[in-house]
Amino acid sequence: MKTLIASVLVALMSLGATAHADTLDDIRKAGKIRIAIDTAIPPFGMTDDKMQPAGSDVETAQLLAKDLGVQLEIVPTTGPSRIPNLQTNKADLVISTLSITPDRAKVVDFSVPYADHPSVVAGLSSIPIKSYADLDGKKVAVVRGTTQDTDLTREAKGAQLVRYEDDATMALAFASGQVDILATARSLLPAISKKNPGRTAEAKITMQTFYLAIGMRKNEPQLKAWVDNWVKTNLKNGKLAAIYKKYHGIDIPTDQLLKAGS
Repeated sequence: MKTLIASVLVALMSLGATAHADTLDDIRKAGKIRIAIDTAIPPFGMTDDKMQPAGSDVETAQLLAKDLGVQLEIVPTTGPSRIPNLQTNKADLVISTLSITPDRAKVVDFSVPYADHPSVVAGLSSIPIKSYADLDGKKVAVVRGTTQDTDLTREAKGAQLVRYEDDATMALAFASGQVDILATARSLLPAISKKNPGRTAEAKITMQTFYLAIGMRKNEPQLKAWVDNWVKTNLKNGKLAAIYKKYHGIDIPTDQLLKAGS
């Protein structure tokens, strides 16, 4: 009897695991994939002159949905809500400047990287900053819950961190003179400076160079395998590199990304 009960339990567990691993099949059956993207962080995500989503992450998501043969539904998100959108099943994937970190890897799974993403401390050219020590006593803007927030909290203990809920709000704060220093992705500096040409954000310190990846819920082996293969294929054929260069004006290190994902 004990053996029979044990066998039944194992079978039930196996069925549960199989059902949980069918997210890719569910997406195909629904004919739609929900991808969380922040459209307030140009050039990764933004709206064009026709008020349609645009940017490198948007175009990456569009290509993924097309290759999967389903419609794309963009789930609006901000930096702090990207992972919660996955955890609460509001999105199937996140393609939104989501960098791979050990803490995030505890709660979500990542695809192989599709781009790199240097993180910097930037400020007005008139402000001399060469190290974290130079931030002591100064106000530094950062988006809450980002890797920049984590790094500055650890490395710049003397700084006065001013936390914002999204990149757009932080950019406006810099443009309007509420803050003179900010920590963000290097690729966002041109768009931030464009808001007020008289206040150009100049990179001062390179904090880290992160790899960007597609985020998904834990324990989705079929979905992860498909996404990993998709990223590798489109790195090799140059499509992801072309999308990135179109919006950022620089090349991604394709060989380095493939090596990191191997």
